[in-house]
Formats: sequence, C-alpha cells, structure tokens
Amino acid sequence: MKFRELTVSGAWEITPLLQGDPRGLFLEWYKAPAFTDVVGHALDLQQVNCSVSAAGVVRGIHFADVPPGQAKYVTCPSGAVLDVIVDLRVGSPTFGQWDSVLLDDIDRRAVYLSEGLGHAFVSLEDRSTVLYLCSAGYAPGREHGVHPLDPTIAIDWPTTDRHGAPLQLQFSAKDQVAPTLAEATASGLLPRLDVIEEYVRSLEE
Repeated sequence: MKFRELTVSGAWEITPLLQGDPRGLFLEWYKAPAFTDVVGHALDLQQVNCSVSAAGVVRGIHFADVPPGQAKYVTCPSGAVLDVIVDLRVGSPTFGQWDSVLLDDIDRRAVYLSEGLGHAFVSLEDRSTVLYLCSAGYAPGREHGVHPLDPTIAIDWPTTDRHGAPLQLQFSAKDQVAPTLAEATASGLLPRLDVIEEYVRSLEE
C-alpha cells in the first residue's frame, strides 16, 4: 500500500498491492497502522456510505462544518469515477485549488481527504459504485456545497466517459443552486484553516 499526498495538503491517493491468480484478486483496501503513520491519527469510522451513479453524474462539491467536519476514505469497487478534492479552507496557501485521482475497478486506488476539504466526483461509466468511510455521520444542518462549475475553481471535468464516448454531465437540483466559492467565502460558510488545524491536532493526542 502506497500513499501519495496530493497537491492539496491533507489529501492522499492510496494505491493498494493487487494480488491475483486464476481464481481472482485480493487486496488490502484499508490498513489502520499504515493510515495512522501517514495521516497522524486513526480514522474514527462513524458511517459508511455507498452511491451508484450513471455515467456523467456529478456529485459535489460537498463539505461539512469543522468541527467535527467529515473526513472521507473513498474508493470505487465497480466502474470508474474521477474523484476531485478542492481546498475550501480559508487561509490555506492552496485555497480554491483542486486535484483529482481516477478511482476504478482496475487499479483500485482510494483517496483520503481530511476535514475541511471539498469533495466531488463524476461517474465515467453507468452504475459506477463509490464507497465512503466517513469520520462523522450525516448531519444536514452542517453539510454544505459549492457549485461544481464555479469558474474560479475551474475543475477540468472530463468530456468523455471511460470508453471514449461523449459524456453529458448531470447535477442534482441542490448542487445546481450551490453558491460559488466567492459567495460561500463572503457569507462565512467556509471552514477556516486555523480552526481545522486545531481540531486535527486534537485527534492526534
């Protein structure tokens, strides 16, 4: 299992060792000691989510109030998605920037994003399945979004699916009316880096 920190600090790509033979395939998707060594604290697993999406479906950009936020350990056991992490932490050197990782059923990578980061993905194949290990349960009052097509963030969403066919992006009604990054910043909706860092330090104690 290899960890690679993304250009957005606090997010990692995790590549497992795949062991296959004529019977099939085995991998270790999550290992607590390796995770703790890299991230600095254990994953406090509180909820596991699963979504299944048609090709072109975009989910996000979503984030939660900190504390406690909602850290996520994400993989795609079936199909393929482009997973996107956005730095929404006010005061961060990479505020407004994003990075992405292809999650699919070939390389079987995972992504971990810590508290305060924005998360989104687009499905690159019908019935793409995404699993999320979450550090906090769903709480509607403290979960928010930023518009996935915000030109300031300028995510380079793919135009073709996994097989090279044209991709028609689809958004939920909630994500279509989400505020822009500038609007979310002006309203005080976004988490602050200093608050996040203090909270994450408490997890390491």
